[in-house]
Amino acid sequence: MPWVAAHGINSIRGFNMARITVEDCLDQVGKDNRFNLIHLAVKRIHQHRQGEPFLAGERNKEVVNTLREIAAGKVTLANIDQLPDMVDGVLPESGKAMGKSAE
Repeated sequence: MPWVAAHGINSIRGFNMARITVEDCLDQVGKDNRFNLIHLAVKRIHQHRQGEPFLAGERNKEVVNTLREIAAGKVTLANIDQLPDMVDGVLPESGKAMGKSAE
């Protein structure tokens, strides 16, 4: 498998491979803090198992989808506790949409 990934092949025998890396996620969480990444991913997976919908990608396993959410910046240490309160991607208190910065 490492040879396949190193050569840019993303399909084996008709199965698409998930193209997400820990480095993609660490860019969002902090380069030197793998502990925070694991903590954030586990907390988000618990939320999914309690019925929370995925914010990014739904065709892979829950761990891959969760890492996609983190890499996309949709799940952060700052917003993880508010995500279950969201309605259609908007936090009720602030009225801000997910992934939008205040301008």
